[in-house]
Amino acid sequence: MTFTFQINNDVVWNHDEKLLAKAERNTPKLIQTTIQPAAIAEIIADEKSVNGFKSVVSEKNIAQLPDYTLGRDEKIVLDLGDHYVGKFTIDIDSVGSPMDAPLYLRLKFAEVPAEIVAEATDYDGWLSRSWIQEEFVHLDVLPTTLEMPRRYSCRYIELSVIDTSPKWKASFSNPIFMAESSVSMEQLPKPVIEDKELEAIYTISVKTLQDCMQTVFEDGPKRDRRLWIGDLRLQALANYATFDDLALTKRCMYLFGGMTTEEGKIPANVFTEPNLTPDDTFLFDYSLFFATILFDYVQHTQDEIVLQDLYPAAKKGMDLALQQVDEAGRLVLTEDWPVFIDWSNDFDKATAGQAVIIYAMKRFIQLAEKMQDPQVKHYQALCQQLEEFARTTLYDAEKKQFVIEGSGEVNVASQVWMVLAEVMDAKTNHEIMETTIKEQFPITGFGTPYMYHHVVEALFVAGLPEAAVQLMKDYWGKMISMGADTFWEAFKPEDLDFSPYGSPIISSYCHAWSCTPAYLIKKYLAG
Repeated sequence: MTFTFQINNDVVWNHDEKLLAKAERNTPKLIQTTIQPAAIAEIIADEKSVNGFKSVVSEKNIAQLPDYTLGRDEKIVLDLGDHYVGKFTIDIDSVGSPMDAPLYLRLKFAEVPAEIVAEATDYDGWLSRSWIQEEFVHLDVLPTTLEMPRRYSCRYIELSVIDTSPKWKASFSNPIFMAESSVSMEQLPKPVIEDKELEAIYTISVKTLQDCMQTVFEDGPKRDRRLWIGDLRLQALANYATFDDLALTKRCMYLFGGMTTEEGKIPANVFTEPNLTPDDTFLFDYSLFFATILFDYVQHTQDEIVLQDLYPAAKKGMDLALQQVDEAGRLVLTEDWPVFIDWSNDFDKATAGQAVIIYAMKRFIQLAEKMQDPQVKHYQALCQQLEEFARTTLYDAEKKQFVIEGSGEVNVASQVWMVLAEVMDAKTNHEIMETTIKEQFPITGFGTPYMYHHVVEALFVAGLPEAAVQLMKDYWGKMISMGADTFWEAFKPEDLDFSPYGSPIISSYCHAWSCTPAYLIKKYLAG
């Protein structure tokens, strides 16, 4: 996890203003939708739901909200009916004797019911507590319309009166949540999916993607709210299969292409407010994905202008990555440019990293051919060398598994990425994944839909569609059975209370890298 937290103060950045201008020209105008709460909710314990709590509809009628006046230590939970991203307003008045003291109000905005129950004061994790969606407000004069200035990602809103005075109570009315996204469900052609469980997974995947599509493809609208390149790669694929918003994809690619280090290293993520700013965090595989994102976009659109604009950045980034390859064709990873693969550090990532560079190079070479780059043969030779090293040194034919050089460690990530990179032939890939299923399923250790996406796609690539569908149902379907409206940043089926931060109050329950079943279903099942 700490790979995503780096401080590199000595970075020299190159800002390409022409590319950044194109990024800005593709900034979308957000679509606003007025959402009124669907019900008043009660939060109750339920061990089968996410983090042990679920919501049920209260006996109180949302239409009578103004009648449910609240005094000291009284609260009420509004249920929007689905997950949304946007801003909240509500009218507040005093009822009873004259208002002889301010209203002291706490508002909680929650993606899942467990966040309502969790106490911010109990959180002691490594991520900043400033991300917690909780506000304390003093209102001296009522009636008033409270307009919350921040943007929230939520389904549930708790209004909790800390104090009024014994003489009067607070009355709430006209709650409005103004949802925002760069896309609308109305522009989405819905595929016919006969399997009802897969249809539900598809629908929630699309909702997850929609809520993460803001002025960039955000990784999580609740927390981070920025553009990560690993998330972008998966969001773009899901977007092509659903909303097909090409302008937003172009904007994000131009942002990365326009803000690289002087040597050509591509940052893991960028900020767009208050100014366009690259983060000083670098992940080896994320940098390589710039070339694959460009390849996927060009394959989808045949947009020669974007290719011409961004190929130089992809080439420079690839050349820099290839400096990590030794004469034998071995990828040599370093601490200052680590490979991500997955949050978990419980497995060795060297072989998976070797596969990622092969995967990226194969796609980059196709771009180089389109550009008639005179160095195409040079890249082809290097890719062959990387593949040969993988086949001869990293593959154990007896085990039918790729291993870690030296230790002989076998892990799922190594098999998955080598299959996706198509280092072996189709028959061998099939055997590799069959062996992986037999010896390493059910999967344990991985904590994110990001890694599970790659496992599912590797099963499809290896010709094991039934196993791929079952894993989708076991993983994303399990989140639905636990109450998911959108898919989560982190989830371990073997540890249902898992949070990488120690508390649900800081976890993201609508996260970009979990939206890919929409892409997988469309590509491999729906045609």
